[in-house]
Amino acid sequence: MAEPLKNQFGVEIPNNIARMISRVFPAFEQEAFVKDALDGYEALDLMPRGWKIARTLRGYLPVNYPEAVEILIESLGPKLEKTDGHGMAPFLYLPHDCFVAEYGLDHFDVSMRALYEITQRFSAEFSIRPFLVHHTEATIARLKDWARDPNPHVRRLVSEGTRPRLPWAPRIREFQEDPRPVLALLELLKDDPELYVRRSVANNLNDIGKDHPALLVETARRWMNDATDERRRLVSHALRSAVKRAEFGALEVMGFGEEAKVSIGNTRITPQRAMIGGSVEIALEVTNTNSHRQRVLVDFRIHFMKANGKTSPKVFKLKTIDLAPRETVQLEKSVSLAEMTTRKHYAGTHKVDVVLNGLIKPMGTFELAGVVSSRSI
Repeated sequence: MAEPLKNQFGVEIPNNIARMISRVFPAFEQEAFVKDALDGYEALDLMPRGWKIARTLRGYLPVNYPEAVEILIESLGPKLEKTDGHGMAPFLYLPHDCFVAEYGLDHFDVSMRALYEITQRFSAEFSIRPFLVHHTEATIARLKDWARDPNPHVRRLVSEGTRPRLPWAPRIREFQEDPRPVLALLELLKDDPELYVRRSVANNLNDIGKDHPALLVETARRWMNDATDERRRLVSHALRSAVKRAEFGALEVMGFGEEAKVSIGNTRITPQRAMIGGSVEIALEVTNTNSHRQRVLVDFRIHFMKANGKTSPKVFKLKTIDLAPRETVQLEKSVSLAEMTTRKHYAGTHKVDVVLNGLIKPMGTFELAGVVSSRSI
């Protein structure tokens, strides 16, 4: 079982923050702060640990927020020079993020200055969100400026912080209802030179599509006009959930709008009686029954049993294949049945479908039984 993320945000974090602040603010009561920050710390998960440290900081920094946040800014370490490969190290600044989000709403300009500096060391995507809710127009205007910033971490904050369904964060209901202000920002970033930023743009557009599928398709079609290879990959990534949902408009944009003229044979689901904690193998042959070459998107879905006895389908990506006339291709994939944080398994009959350019065809079933194995994350 993988180590919980909170263990990588251990007791050394308050100590490190205390040393950093003491270097620029000698009056900081370092030992007392660490003692208070660690009171009950072990029982907390990752995000609550960040909030715990931030709230403890409030009692040891100057009461005046602008003065306190300037001390935090001055205590920051070097900016990130790369966009990947940092691991958990930037999470040192999670409490700084929380501090600004919790106490900075009445001090817009100094808080924006703080977030601008923090996001170049650790993404401020969480702490920008309260400002988007309470100071929508002013924050959108600031993000519009930041979309042209030379630093890729600042530009990524524009696309990541405005995601309507950002993981680990409360949803921004206003943007779920009307995503047009967000789309205007994404337009500025769709051809960003950094993949790091473009993937964030795609994830934001994918979020929007869950509430506004027609708007997603309309935007994707427009962005595909005279698109570079990089933008085409961005659009493909943005449409991934809609394609899994077999939404016709998304399939059409990706070139899979026509019904696949193929036959399915030699289907195998093994073992027929699988065990929780094991795996199941899905295999099939796809034959082009047409007289011309076809490009076919082949996925499959498993109807997983839920605790209430009902089933919920999950789509698994398989392969995009280019088939010559009468050509046959064999495809196979193994699916883990281990317990996960995102999926719990229950005994029962599990149906399997093959999905061809969005068209669903039954493939077979398997029985799932057995004792739950050790949890994997």
